[in-house]
Amino acid sequence: MSRYAILTNDLQRDLVDKNEQRKANVQEMTPAFQEFLARMRELQVPVIHLQLVYDEGDKKIEYHDGRIPVLRGTRGAELLPEFVDPVDIVMEKKKDSGFFETDLHDYLQKNDIDTVIITGMQAQVCIQTTAADAHFRGYNVVVPSDGVVSTREEDRTRALEWLASYCAVVAPMAEVARRIGSEEGFDFSVAALP
Repeated sequence: MSRYAILTNDLQRDLVDKNEQRKANVQEMTPAFQEFLARMRELQVPVIHLQLVYDEGDKKIEYHDGRIPVLRGTRGAELLPEFVDPVDIVMEKKKDSGFFETDLHDYLQKNDIDTVIITGMQAQVCIQTTAADAHFRGYNVVVPSDGVVSTREEDRTRALEWLASYCAVVAPMAEVARRIGSEEGFDFSVAALP
């Protein structure tokens, strides 16, 4: 039987509020996503929030309006409280992937977790890189199609198509919750490439 963990990516004020479209997309996802996270907690699935945090000396930082976003110790770096529960785990990351120079792999190994459910934003950046890195490390990957956002819908659609064709099972949050709750699980067999 699979052991799961939910990974959220970059649900932080500076990142969500970067532009109006991104903010609107997260707001639209919020009610169903909160319900999904609550259901996962009921099922004893750990929720791990991957929090992007920059230090002033970091190189290759994407500036927002001439300033460093998600700077350590700022309000903009904080996770959005509507998605966080006291039982959740918070792990800092410095780059797009939740596995790059973090304790994520060690935590998953110690807790015998073999399947990660990757959520948050942006689908074509942090979701894809975290999913690929999970796949490279031997984890099964699930991406809820309505549990990830991008600023532009075409970026989200393209990312979900790539994920489904390469390294992840892509399904709506309600289906993911049903499969985990019923212990039906997922088919992670890989189709042969043409």
